[in-house]
Amino acid sequence: MTAAGSKAEALISELGISAANELDVDAIAMATGVEVRYEAMNGCEASLVGFRDRAIATINPSGVRGRERFSIAHEVGHWQLHRGRSFQCRVDEPGSNLSSNRELEKEADTFAAHLLMPAQIFLPMVRAFGEPNIQNLGEIAGELETSLMATALRLANVNTLSVIVACYNNAGLRWSLPAGDIPKRWFLRRDLDEDSFTYDLLKSGKECRHLGKQPAEVFFENDDAGKYEVREQCIASHGGEALVLLYLESKMMEAGFDWNVRRKYSERGSYVPKMGR
Repeated sequence: MTAAGSKAEALISELGISAANELDVDAIAMATGVEVRYEAMNGCEASLVGFRDRAIATINPSGVRGRERFSIAHEVGHWQLHRGRSFQCRVDEPGSNLSSNRELEKEADTFAAHLLMPAQIFLPMVRAFGEPNIQNLGEIAGELETSLMATALRLANVNTLSVIVACYNNAGLRWSLPAGDIPKRWFLRRDLDEDSFTYDLLKSGKECRHLGKQPAEVFFENDDAGKYEVREQCIASHGGEALVLLYLESKMMEAGFDWNVRRKYSERGSYVPKMGR
């Protein structure tokens, strides 16, 4: 667990929170010295201004409670992790920060995810479904008042299942988050395969209602991917994107290192290193 995640989980324990209905993020913020105000803002979703041991988090009302809650938790994360600075946060969707280089924003996202979905509450919910599909994650999100995106990312981060959460658009892969124990040898394709359900969703709007089996080569670059299967489900996200859930079969977790993937060889069979390496 990261330092940011550990700090959030410690705060939950310190406050004696043990059930989903006790995760009142406004009250949690107040307990840490952060007053929450809701005011219309231009150019950013939330801001944090602090002095000594008190701070004010201003949240742009969105009408989507999951988004507002994540914004509050994100600002509490800044207060706990980066005190002494002021922040104007343009993005309150964790998926967007996965594709950015703003390390402080990523740390605040991690804190927020652990604060709103602490392991002691989140993991029993996941276990109740075994390998949750997107509809199951929606149920968990509804109970915790989080977004589907944040809930899916938390599923990968808890690292109890062989799952990858990814985001694709018509140009290809935007970002991906694999569970920590998935072997590094597996590389997702940048371009969408026409046989994927995600391709059908983005090109024709065809709904993906269930986890469905696919040859692993539909998603992975590896030469031996055709020996394996994955289960895929996707849902339309904002901005013409698709949120994708992939479960790897157990044999993929045991596969040895793949020396060939993303390596180029000359006509004589010698490895050609990448430029600058």
